[in-house]
Amino acid sequence: MQTLKCVVVGDGAVGKTCLLISYTTNQFPADYIPTVFDNYAVTINIGDQPYTLGLFDTAGQEDYDRLRPLSYPSTDVFLLCFSVISPSSFANIKEKWYPEIKHHCPGVPYLIVGTQIDLRDDKIIIEKLQRQRLSPITREKGASLAKELHAVKYVECSALTQRGLKNVFDEAIVAAIEPPSNSNSSSGNVKRGTARGNATAARTASRTGSKTKKLCTIL
Repeated sequence: MQTLKCVVVGDGAVGKTCLLISYTTNQFPADYIPTVFDNYAVTINIGDQPYTLGLFDTAGQEDYDRLRPLSYPSTDVFLLCFSVISPSSFANIKEKWYPEIKHHCPGVPYLIVGTQIDLRDDKIIIEKLQRQRLSPITREKGASLAKELHAVKYVECSALTQRGLKNVFDEAIVAAIEPPSNSNSSSGNVKRGTARGNATAARTASRTGSKTKKLCTIL
């Protein structure tokens, strides 16, 4: 069975772990547990072809800047995540995460992902941001940044309500098996084989089996 590797990056506390847990288990974690490195795997069907989708969660804190790239080799697609209620995490997509993945993995496709959209209209959060002369990030701003940075696409979701959640990973799968023509992903492309012809089918990729395997990475 072929494997697709998806690595999730972004500032700490933007909801990367919740994104992965909600997608792989259909449950939203009750407690916030800072991540160092965690791996998850689900089996998906793209057309008639089964794949293992490997999902790699990374730590966004500066303390892990030297360790984090150890999880990057052989990546097929990156998800660059920010919270729509955290303008600083949005700014860091351009200032930190885009330069980092381009440096370590030039040519690998990437999507920009806005998280926590269920909180975008929360009155308390809006008032808190307004006191700092800030406001939530709109879909239009996210899409504009994706265009500026030549990302495959801008997508957004809520791990809590699962609104847009499956679409995030469907689009990531499409990008992994059928990267843009100007992408030059090296190690990942070798594994894709005949999957290139099934890119459209990936948009309705189904996960088989309810059991999700959580893996441990030793660094």
